[in-house]
Amino acid sequence: MNLMTTLRSGHSTSPRLTWYGPDSERVELSGRVLDNWVAKTSNLLQDELDAEPGTAIRLDLPAHWKSFVWALAAWQLGMEVVFDETPADLLVTDKPDDGAGAGFDAVVAVPLAALAMRWPGELPSGVVDYAAEVRSHGDVFMAHNDPGAELPAVRGASALTHEALIDGFAVGQEPGVRLLVRAAEGLEPCLAASLGAWKEDGSVVLVHPDLEVTEHLLENERVSRS
Repeated sequence: MNLMTTLRSGHSTSPRLTWYGPDSERVELSGRVLDNWVAKTSNLLQDELDAEPGTAIRLDLPAHWKSFVWALAAWQLGMEVVFDETPADLLVTDKPDDGAGAGFDAVVAVPLAALAMRWPGELPSGVVDYAAEVRSHGDVFMAHNDPGAELPAVRGASALTHEALIDGFAVGQEPGVRLLVRAAEGLEPCLAASLGAWKEDGSVVLVHPDLEVTEHLLENERVSRS
């Protein structure tokens, strides 16, 4: 995926994704660190969940830095990311106890706390604990099968192939932008905006819905102003 090449090269040590969450949580990922998380997640998908190009994965997650990692990992593998309620092969969720896992080949539970080393509590039988499993996987991803550009990449408000992902899904941004993205807008729109920023060698500041976007935050993060 050309986007992951962009994140690895150039300013790979510069911030690419900064997350502001509850309880004064701030997570900053450089291009290299974001790439490592994406590679580990892609390896988990491929090696543990038997995912391959064309596999559909539903992301039942809010807009969050870990949700972005999952989407990038799935696209790197050549998978289809499903944002709506239509059928999919795999489910990734932060709500594994509500019975939503019926009908999926596998379910992955994602704790959203930044420092979570495992799911806080008991998980239903067979549910994969992302936090506990992901760190054991490699920092470099090697695909078993080359993804086809004609395979579906997005299913939701948009329906696009991998060939059209960057130009058709990503929202156009200014070169080098430091983009404020409000998580309250939802995962699909937030990803589209962020892909546009990364495509232009920019970076993203993603802010939880409960946090006020203050002038201090905008100045401290050097957010681009229109």
